[in-house]
Amino acid sequence: MATTSTPFKGQEENPQAQVPEFNGGKGRQLGDKAKEAASNIADKAKDVASNVAGRARDAASNVGQKAEDATHAVGSGIESLAGTIRENLPHSGVLGSASSKLASGLENTGRYLKEEGISGMAEDVTNMIRRNPLPAMLIGIGLGFMLARATLRR
Repeated sequence: MATTSTPFKGQEENPQAQVPEFNGGKGRQLGDKAKEAASNIADKAKDVASNVAGRARDAASNVGQKAEDATHAVGSGIESLAGTIRENLPHSGVLGSASSKLASGLENTGRYLKEEGISGMAEDVTNMIRRNPLPAMLIGIGLGFMLARATLRR
């Protein structure tokens, strides 16, 4: 029985040469093919993962863009509603004053939605929470309580 420290007949001290060749070298060929197949599988898995990640990024970007577009459309609709209120409700008296203030508020809201979009609103909410952490926390607790009560089974 041969040990691994002695080279086979006709082979020098080369580590790869110490592996015996069975069946005319088919064992080494199968090993090389297995390594190559494993490498190909790993490359294909990387490509698939990269492709999936790219598609997920694209989908998230499309959803974000559609949400921004919807926000702009809602803003335009609110501004249009403000114009309709200004045209159709009375212009004088108590009712005229109330309708004018309502129309102004709607115009400001519509303009804000069109200009800022969802990302601007999120930034404004974040800044408000940073400036007022305790009231924001209390509002969050209150909303959580009301949501829990609304979804509680009786």
